[in-house]
Amino acid sequence: MNNLVWFRNDLRSSDHPGLYEACQSAQQNSGKVLGLYCLDPRHFARDQYGFRRTEKFRAQFLLQTLSDLQRQLASLNIPLLIAHEHPEVAIPGVVDTFGISDIYLQQEWTRDEQRVRDSVMTAAGMTTVKAHEFYGQFLLHPEDLPFSPQQLPGVFTAFRKACEQQWSVRPPVPRPSPMPAPNWQPATQADCPLTLPTFEQLGLSEFTPDTRSAFPFSGGGAAAQQRIQHYFWETENLARYKHTRDGLVGSDYSSKLSPWLANGSLSARQLYWQIKEFERDVKANEDTYWLVFELMWRDYFKYVSLKHGDRIFQLGGILEKDYPWQNDPDELARWINGDTQYDFVNANMREIAATGWMSNRGRQNVASYFARERQQDWRIGAAYFESLLLDYDVHSNYGNWMYNSGVGNDPRDRRFDIERQASIYDKDRRYRDLWLAPAAAS
Repeated sequence: MNNLVWFRNDLRSSDHPGLYEACQSAQQNSGKVLGLYCLDPRHFARDQYGFRRTEKFRAQFLLQTLSDLQRQLASLNIPLLIAHEHPEVAIPGVVDTFGISDIYLQQEWTRDEQRVRDSVMTAAGMTTVKAHEFYGQFLLHPEDLPFSPQQLPGVFTAFRKACEQQWSVRPPVPRPSPMPAPNWQPATQADCPLTLPTFEQLGLSEFTPDTRSAFPFSGGGAAAQQRIQHYFWETENLARYKHTRDGLVGSDYSSKLSPWLANGSLSARQLYWQIKEFERDVKANEDTYWLVFELMWRDYFKYVSLKHGDRIFQLGGILEKDYPWQNDPDELARWINGDTQYDFVNANMREIAATGWMSNRGRQNVASYFARERQQDWRIGAAYFESLLLDYDVHSNYGNWMYNSGVGNDPRDRRFDIERQASIYDKDRRYRDLWLAPAAAS
């Protein structure tokens, strides 16, 4: 029994149900375990709006994460193969070369991920391979909800209150014990490609990070734990989180943990139990609760996509609203270039273009401006965010864009008063002055 762990958005070795089960099974049956990540060329191609689906910021963070994951798995005597190929091509080849009997992967349900999964499992040579799929991306496992995912409330507050009445967060899955060494001895290097591609091979250009970035961190689980160590234990900023989270300048106004959560180098359960440890050993207050509250929002949007499927990608959203949407290239260019009538929108749009990061407060304002005020097709804005945001994940991105565009889960159908927002959250103009000044070299 030789097992393949197909890593997707679960780039860690701890609290990884698939990896743990693959190792348990292999050790019980004198088998072997191999890891694989596919840098799918589709993820670096242009989408229907002309945006590269994974631009340089996300690509760099991903390559750093994969390098870290290779180190984690090497300590378990498990190689992580890197295939710069479509999974439906790469995986059958790995199955044939290494005599794979079982494949372990994270359960995904959104359109593109499901299509790729189906293409892999129906490819030639895959008919005898058994797939084992696990929900590893939730804080609250679907089996532990007080209702079925199809009965998900249409409003977050109802979801939160119901879950908090029957609260049950599972402990993280243990890190597996190392496999016997050597776990694999490939005949040739070609059988076991371990080298990460260069930016050039991905069709991207190298860049120098902007020194103004509020996210000056690297990818990978080790960097995530360093950030937690700083934000929780060294500065105790977690105890002030709710009161600072609407900040705009600097690295410590919010936890900044979302990029590691997005690609799964940190799990929501790992983070939750570290919050609980902080509450036990340092302080428990409204601020520490609020980071759990944000993890519940993250879960909620995952359940929204699980319930509604492809409707999250449709213009009318899950509400099937018929607004007079427009698709004006000039409006789009002004928004992207930060050349609108609002300097607060402009500053935020220049920040994301220069760094791949934008605050939560900024995201809500620029989305409301684009979709509600200018009535532009919100899916174009969502695609632009997908291209650039370090913490992009399909559920939160499309869930939040629907929410801010009046076609999702906002019961109040609100629009942001952008001038007022700027006067509240950037009253000293520190943020706008930072990003509307001449850009640093990048």
